[in-house]
Amino acid sequence: MDWQGQKQAELWMQILLLVFSVGALATGYIIGSFRMMMLIYAGGVFFTTLLTVPNWPFFNRHPLKWLDPSEAEKHPKPQKAVVSKDKKKSSKK
Repeated sequence: MDWQGQKQAELWMQILLLVFSVGALATGYIIGSFRMMMLIYAGGVFFTTLLTVPNWPFFNRHPLKWLDPSEAEKHPKPQKAVVSKDKKKSSKK
């Protein structure tokens, strides 16, 4: 799953869970059944999990282009600058 696919899966998860929770609450209130409300919500969680967790092909529409190993050897990693600890302290008189 690429970065765009992760963002899309997260958005779909939030929307679907919100829709199922509101729908379950409304249905449970109208029918007067806590059990039915929980079953609808559990079904929504299950459906959302099936849709967003697996690595479906539509989540891989923007693949990353990695650098070839031969190219990586031509461009070495930058080295961190070494900071010396020999700073002179000014004395106040």
